[in-house]
Amino acid sequence: MLRALAWSLSGLAVVAAILWPLTPLGPVLLLAVALVEVAVGRWLRDPVDAITGSIENPQRELKVLAEVLARVETESVESSLLVRQVGRLRSEGQSASGAIAALIRLVVWLDAMRNQFFYPIGFLLMWRLHFAIAIERWRQRHGAEIAGWLDALAEFEALAATAGFAFENRDFVEPELVDDAVCFDAEALGHPLLTKSTVVCNDLRLGDETRMLLVSGSNMSGKSTLLRTVGLNAVLALAGAPVRAKRLRLSPLAVGASIRTQDSLLGGKSRFYAEVLRLKQVLDLAHGGMPALFLLDEILHGTNSHDRRIGASALLSGFLETSAVGLITTHDLAIADAVSERTPTVRNVHFVDEWIDDERNFDYILRDGVVQRSNASAVMRAVGLRG
Repeated sequence: MLRALAWSLSGLAVVAAILWPLTPLGPVLLLAVALVEVAVGRWLRDPVDAITGSIENPQRELKVLAEVLARVETESVESSLLVRQVGRLRSEGQSASGAIAALIRLVVWLDAMRNQFFYPIGFLLMWRLHFAIAIERWRQRHGAEIAGWLDALAEFEALAATAGFAFENRDFVEPELVDDAVCFDAEALGHPLLTKSTVVCNDLRLGDETRMLLVSGSNMSGKSTLLRTVGLNAVLALAGAPVRAKRLRLSPLAVGASIRTQDSLLGGKSRFYAEVLRLKQVLDLAHGGMPALFLLDEILHGTNSHDRRIGASALLSGFLETSAVGLITTHDLAIADAVSERTPTVRNVHFVDEWIDDERNFDYILRDGVVQRSNASAVMRAVGLRG
C-alpha cells in the first residue's frame, strides 16, 4: 500500500509539473500534491529515518564487503569445510556479493537527495520513501543471511591468517592435542613474536603432578613475558596454528589471564578493584565446564603484604579446587614461601638477574625454587634515583 501511495503521488507530481505551463490549474495541482506529500512525509518520517539512518554508517564498508565476498566466491576450494563456507554465500539463488552490490546501488541512489539541486525534484518524487521501501524490502529478503555471510568470511580470514602464520614460521611445530588428561607440557617454549636472535626458550610442564607454578623474580627478569609466551602459544595451538616450541602437548583449555589490569576514572574503579574483578572472572572460568589455563601477573600488588598473602592464599585454594592449571607471578617472597606449606602440586620457580656496573644482565632461564635477591635498588641507582 505504501508503494502504491508513493508511486501515485510521484505520478501526480510529474503530471502537475507537466501541466504547470499548460493550464492555470497546474501550479495549484502541484501545490496540492506537494502538501499531500508533506503530510505523508511527516506521517512516515520516523520509520523512514530509522531505515535510512541505519544504513548511513555501514554504507562506508559495503563496497569493501562486496569485493571481499566476490573474491571468496570465486576462489577454487576443495576441502569440505571451505566448500561448505562458500555454499553459505548465496541467498535465494543470488550471490552474497551480488546482493550487497544491489544494496550499494540503492544507497547510492538514496544519497542523491544530498544534492541541493536535485533535492526539490527528489522531494516531489518522494525519493526517500521509495528507496526506504526498497532498502527495507532488501532487508526482508537478505537480512537474515548477513550473519551467515560474515561468519563465512570470518572463517576464511581466520584460516588464511593461520595459514600465513604457518608459512612465515616454518620452524614452528604442530602441537599435539590430547583429551585424556589436563596438561600443558612444553619443551623449548618461546614467545612467538620475538626474533630468533632475542628469544629464550624454556621447558614448562603443567598437569597432574604440577598444577601451578608460582614464578618469582626481580624486575624485568621475564616473568610477564613467560605468561604471555604460555598464553599465546596455547591460543595458537587451540586455534590450529603451529607453536614456537620444540614440542608442545596440551589438552583443550579455556585460557584466562589477568595481565596489565588498569584503573578506570569513568567506571570509578581503582587498579586494585579492577584486578580483583578480573581475578574473579578467571576463577569463575576455572569453575566452568572446561578445564582452564590461568595466567596471573603480580597478583594483588595494589594492597599491603599482609592482605596480599591472605588473598593470595585464598586464590590458590580456589584454583586448586578445580581442574585448572596455570602460572602466577609475584614480587612478594612471602607468597612464594607460603607455597611450601601447600600441596606438592604447587611449585616455585624463578628468574634471576645480574647487575654489573649498573648494567642489567638477564639470561631469562627458568629455574626451580624462590628467587633470593631483588634488583629494585640497582634499577633506581642506574637511573640516578639513588647514590
